[in-house]
Amino acid sequence: MGHEEHRHEAPRSLRFFVVTASDTRGEAEDESGAYLREEIAAAGHALAGYRIVKDEPAALRAALDAAAAAGAEVVVVNGGTGIAGRDRTYEAVAAVLEKRLDGFGELFRMLSYAEIGAAAMLSRAVAGVWGGRAVFSVPGSRAAVRLAWEKLIGPEAGHVVRELRKDARSP
Repeated sequence: MGHEEHRHEAPRSLRFFVVTASDTRGEAEDESGAYLREEIAAAGHALAGYRIVKDEPAALRAALDAAAAAGAEVVVVNGGTGIAGRDRTYEAVAAVLEKRLDGFGELFRMLSYAEIGAAAMLSRAVAGVWGGRAVFSVPGSRAAVRLAWEKLIGPEAGHVVRELRKDARSP
């Protein structure tokens, strides 16, 4: 079965959880989180939850646990993926992933390079599987979140979840 058939068989409505990792943004300033929530709804998906947390490993882990408790099938974390000392989202997310989707980070940086040039190499976008759900971690700028949603997460989240559901049905 080809990728088009897989996409056709993908579930149409998924349960998403959005996490914004920021030491400075509150809900009023969280344009990226607002964008994701709007796009999730526009695509016909359900929002299982939304949190803004400090870019701290324990806070991020608590947000992931909340996503699991809410029944999220897809978690999108935005923010904290750079290389500054306070940017610790990558480490927190990568530490819990059971399987990494290396192609996500590679493709995100390739697409980002087309928009912003060599600075794309500073992004530590990462994705993978944790506890039977897909987790995508992207930079926190609205442009980066839009790029990740429009080109990668939006088009393929259903396919990813379809694959994960196959695992759940296996004996």
